[in-house]
Amino acid sequence: MWELVKAGGWLMTPIILCSILALVIIIERSHTLQFNKVAPNRLREQLITRLRENGDIGRTQLMNVKEKTALGDILATGLLYRQYGLESMTMHMQNRASVQVHELEKNINMLGTIGAIAPLLGLLGTVLGIISSFLAITDGAMQDPTMLAAGVSQALITTAAGMIVAIPALVAYRYFQRRIIDINAQFETQAGLMIQELYDYQLLENTQTSKQVTYAAVDASIRDQPLNEGFDLDKTATATL
Repeated sequence: MWELVKAGGWLMTPIILCSILALVIIIERSHTLQFNKVAPNRLREQLITRLRENGDIGRTQLMNVKEKTALGDILATGLLYRQYGLESMTMHMQNRASVQVHELEKNINMLGTIGAIAPLLGLLGTVLGIISSFLAITDGAMQDPTMLAAGVSQALITTAAGMIVAIPALVAYRYFQRRIIDINAQFETQAGLMIQELYDYQLLENTQTSKQVTYAAVDASIRDQPLNEGFDLDKTATATL
């Protein structure tokens, strides 16, 4: 292996560095972008159940949920701003979702960059190897074929090494991009379902308050209307007398 690296010339050094960096990113993102770590199952159901049973969830408990997972950060943020109305709650959840998606995309673009530059490094090595071969011909390589073989081997080795690094990097880049899209869709689905359940179970603060105010106003109008009509009739009868 070392002989191949040595025969590839100095361009093998950046290609090897790209391969190491790509491998580290692939391992780290594969560990991070797991659904059970980013968007655990039944988290929304647990929060809604606790909210229905207790009427509210303490700020300390919500902060603990925020710190554990990305989905927990989004849902707990919505519950923290639930008292300020649906619009404020939705806005803060969207902001946190944008932050979490940005964190999930960390180092993903680097994989795409490695997948793009690794073949170019290999192509550069090919060009340099061919140039070296032609220079060897002018120096009398026809009498010494080993001088010609050195340039050809450099051209082939660097090209192969660049392809070997670029192909897995591009595959991983596309895979992680799709995984992030799926996770983002899960964020939107879980947030929408939580808002719907808050409506269904009447757990939104402004909804409860507005309903109570509406009912009180209706009761007052019904209660006051007969009294006013009776008072007007009494005044009319008195005026007639």
